[in-house]
Amino acid sequence: MQVSRLDKLLEFLKNEPEDEFLKYALATEYLRLNDTVKALAYYEDLVNNHPNYVGTYYHLGKLYEALGRKAEAESTYEKGMKVAREKRDNHAFSELKTVYDELTGLYDDDDD
Repeated sequence: MQVSRLDKLLEFLKNEPEDEFLKYALATEYLRLNDTVKALAYYEDLVNNHPNYVGTYYHLGKLYEALGRKAEAESTYEKGMKVAREKRDNHAFSELKTVYDELTGLYDDDDD
């Protein structure tokens, strides 16, 4: 019997319950499996308990957008930009700024 990627990640997490990369990998895997409830739980756990794991903010914001939760997406991007700036992670900051600007309408083409 082949063990799934999800099963492997869950087993790893048993041994390292506070490993932020494993939580991130699980969130991503649940999202890939279209289990948005569990993906959301892991992403939210990361921003609440591992706020310096900057990669989370982009994906959590995008998930909020997909769920129609615009205000939460906007807030998530703002927090992520702050963390990225503090960590001097210019690449993450740039990605977050781009999706934030798109979400808030900075790039609207309403020139009519």
